[in-house]
Amino acid sequence: MPRRVVGRERTAVTDVGTRYKTIAQNRRARFNYDIGEQFEAGIVLSGTEIKSVREGRVNIAEAYARVRDGELWLMNAHIAEFKGASYYSEHDTLRPRKLLIHKKELRRLELELGRERSTLVPLRLYLKDHHAKVEIAVAKGRRQYDRRNAIKERETKRDMQRATRLRDR
Repeated sequence: MPRRVVGRERTAVTDVGTRYKTIAQNRRARFNYDIGEQFEAGIVLSGTEIKSVREGRVNIAEAYARVRDGELWLMNAHIAEFKGASYYSEHDTLRPRKLLIHKKELRRLELELGRERSTLVPLRLYLKDHHAKVEIAVAKGRRQYDRRNAIKERETKRDMQRATRLRDR
């Protein structure tokens, strides 16, 4: 049975023993986009970058993914500099980072991206058995009135659930 980490770290242990630790989430993406198909991709990081990721010093709110020259790249993801690093081993905080994905999935992504107003958005960055992974999704941008409708639907759904809870008492 896998050992659970006690303390500040919050890890989820599945029944097969794989450990997940969510580092960063892009909550705004679920509001601004209609989320389609989701993929898991590995991320290529340098030594100081993975140390910063393990400390949780990551921001993917403004990040997006792009297919360039047959490879998938994560753009505009901010990974802070590692405090204990020397001047020579520092990394660029906003540099493009290569994502590792199967070739079949990459082809399918390219087909999905050919549609109107679709983009690749990272939903969360997490550690899976000590490897950094990014969950990316094909997303279609919502317009302002779509966002308002989503808020209305959420509020009506919440009111209906509240009313059924009060009725069942």
